[in-house]
Amino acid sequence: QVQLVESGGGLVQAGGSLRLSCAASGRSFSSYNMGWFRQAPGKEREFVATIRWSGGSTYYTDSVKGRFTISRDTAKNTMYLQMNSLKPDDTAVYYCAAGAAGAGYRYWGQGTQVTVSS
Repeated sequence: QVQLVESGGGLVQAGGSLRLSCAASGRSFSSYNMGWFRQAPGKEREFVATIRWSGGSTYYTDSVKGRFTISRDTAKNTMYLQMNSLKPDDTAVYYCAAGAAGAGYRYWGQGTQVTVSS
């Protein structure tokens, strides 16, 4: 049974930093893509960043490029999202997700709240 558990959210002032973690368990993720998504109040869930578990290639949405960094520790089966220069517009529930390459994201975590105050 695949489980994804996020942690690291919280309240931070604009310009500050947070690091989110996503602990993954239940299978080998070597052929998977892992990603971060977010959903702000009243808005649809949006893609933030993705990383290929094997090889580590990454891709970001334009609004976070240069501020956020996605990474993974294969030994710990954990994915991270380092968020710097946070803005109030980054306020959202952040979700981690996993899915086989080319098949979309099948597994989702429960989400962690990030609130950026101005």
